[in-house]
Amino acid sequence: MGKQRQTALILGEGPTEFFYFKSLCDVFKRLTIKPDYPKHTSIKELELKIEEGITMGYNHIFCIIDMDTKDVESERAQYQKLRAKYAKPISKPKKGIYCEVEFFETQRCTELFFLYYFRYTSRSYEDQESLLKDLNQCVEYRKTIDFFIKSKGLHSYFERNGGSLSAATANANHSMEEKQTSGRDYTYSELGRLMKTLESL
Repeated sequence: MGKQRQTALILGEGPTEFFYFKSLCDVFKRLTIKPDYPKHTSIKELELKIEEGITMGYNHIFCIIDMDTKDVESERAQYQKLRAKYAKPISKPKKGIYCEVEFFETQRCTELFFLYYFRYTSRSYEDQESLLKDLNQCVEYRKTIDFFIKSKGLHSYFERNGGSLSAATANANHSMEEKQTSGRDYTYSELGRLMKTLESL
């Protein structure tokens, strides 16, 4: 029997991640990447989507987490509980199910990774607006579905405008190294690690 095809379900918390990862399908051609997102951005909804993905037989489920929505204690506690639930791979041999669920955080939000396409920063952002303002100094960006569709693929849009995925990956990894050495809990992204994971599948 041939090697089982690697299928990855990428769950973001909203349309931003959906449109971005859809635009990466050209980059990771050997993979079946299916981006999806819950209709309501709650941990409960995310959990339902994970369970759905496991049942559908995905080998990998990658959850893209915006940490700016985890500032509230109740939300953070639910999120930690969810991470703990999927800390070990889900293995049900009789049903032919084997799935690894992983979480990739960005603080404040996925747009930081977009900024990393163009330049590195470790400044603390009070809110999403100030981060979007910095991103707009590098490239025109609107957080609207209309804009996502018009850009004809966010990834290629960023690269057409002078950004680079390899720069974003390197900058994200750098942010994680700095986070570990300095102990800061802001302005970091684990999406560099996700890109490396997708490459290795």
